Amino acid sequence: MLWSCILSRINYIVSYIVIANFQIYIVINIFGLSAAKLLKASGLDPVVLEARDRVGGRTFTVQNKEAKWVDLGGAYIGPTQNRILRLAKEYGIKTYKVNEQENLVHYVNGKSYPFKGSLPPMWNPIALMDFNNLFRTMDKMGEEIPRDAPWRAPHAEEWDKMTMQELFEKLCWTRTARRFATLFVNVNVTSEPHEVSALWFLWYVKQCGGTMRIFSTTNGGQERKFVGGANQVSQCMARELGDRVKLQSPVYRIDQTGDMVVVETVDKQTYKAKYVIVATPPALNLKMHFNPELPPLRNQLINRVPMGSVIKCMVYYRENFWRKKGYCGSMVIEEEGAPIGLTLDDTKPDGTVPCIMGLVQSFKQLLSLHLLLRRICEIYSKVLGTDEALHPVHYEEKNWCEEEYSGGCYTAYFPPGILTQFGRVLREPVGKLYFAGTETATEWSGYMEGAVQAGERAAREVMCAMGKLQPNQIWQPEPENDVREVLMHQITSWLLIKKNEQSVEKHSEVSRHESKTLFTINDTVKKIIL
Repeated sequence: MLWSCILSRINYIVSYIVIANFQIYIVINIFGLSAAKLLKASGLDPVVLEARDRVGGRTFTVQNKEAKWVDLGGAYIGPTQNRILRLAKEYGIKTYKVNEQENLVHYVNGKSYPFKGSLPPMWNPIALMDFNNLFRTMDKMGEEIPRDAPWRAPHAEEWDKMTMQELFEKLCWTRTARRFATLFVNVNVTSEPHEVSALWFLWYVKQCGGTMRIFSTTNGGQERKFVGGANQVSQCMARELGDRVKLQSPVYRIDQTGDMVVVETVDKQTYKAKYVIVATPPALNLKMHFNPELPPLRNQLINRVPMGSVIKCMVYYRENFWRKKGYCGSMVIEEEGAPIGLTLDDTKPDGTVPCIMGLVQSFKQLLSLHLLLRRICEIYSKVLGTDEALHPVHYEEKNWCEEEYSGGCYTAYFPPGILTQFGRVLREPVGKLYFAGTETATEWSGYMEGAVQAGERAAREVMCAMGKLQPNQIWQPEPENDVREVLMHQITSWLLIKKNEQSVEKHSEVSRHESKTLFTINDTVKKIIL
């Protein structure tokens, strides 16, 4: 069950690519490294400038004796994420499925309810109808949003002026559905419903395959992890590129006033290039000085798209007590003040190093490490019904809001009004500058998959500018990977008896031309119910 990323949903990177004699600077990580790899394979000589002392960016694998290896950043992959799976296969990196063999557990109103499937069951028939209507409507609205240009959707202006909280108020009839809808936004984009544009969030869910695909573990975005950690992909690409990768080289100035682009790092190293690929989150462009200045729309964009806010928390135990109680480790927690809303089992594939992973929105938990761990263990104890959860043997956490060269995680989000005004320049080149980064992807943006797609697309844009490719070769579909499975839509919590289904259908159908009618219908239904 999980989330636009988990930081998988994730994330990554800061670097630049320079092409010597055709040097290309890529502001990078998985974003930039994937671009550099493709450029090198095409006979060019790229240089990668990485701000950190390591590659990987928003993926970050730590090795120690207590945890063996632990992904403190982006980690999850799943069906339809074919580019990242292709790279893993090329480098011989194996994957394993996140455990969901036992029951998941939904904790609400102080009680725990075991369940199977992607979404917790709703026992109240009105809440069930509301739940069903909400998710069907979000998917239906997403159908009319173009993956590559959400600002061109028929109702783009209307939906972009609206927050997800306002949309939920229009669509949801019950407190139960509104509460879970809030959790759905929190988990997938590490932000609050009142902060994000409805247009942007509906696009984000749509380009990840829909509400079930983005939220699911089995057959979803969080189905698998890499044996040994996600950072291996970046490390393998970096080894392939060799000394072309320059660590601890944060770029602070890019000058396009001459025939060559001049790129200068904080330590006064200067590189000259024909083209530059910038693969950082948009807001990190603010750390760089551009000459000439960026165009007004680009400058406005990078000032208006904040990063999500998250702490990744890994609690380790002596034994896997939750499995003995019939639980898989996936918890959906709905309790006021709880530090964590969703968890996954992070035990190693061989059954060793029992661990539960949870994500905390960092601005909600201004606590010391010790106090945060205690609150996490207390809620795990309540949900799982055992004091064993109160006695961890090891703890790892990563607050991504502390990262200077990420600014947060999983990804940048668009507040109301920004996507329709400035979104069209997100991937638009500026002179000899090209832009990558998972935020610019059209499939699995926010995940490692999106980072790879964006890096390879930017590399092809450069090759097109050099006359090595035709414009129709820039965007290339990825063949399906063997790991891909068909997502089952027969989710238990979505099933209704036929006559109830027909009743709900009258209120859940979203016409491309009748969204206002939809909202009016829902308002009427709410009045009838209340």
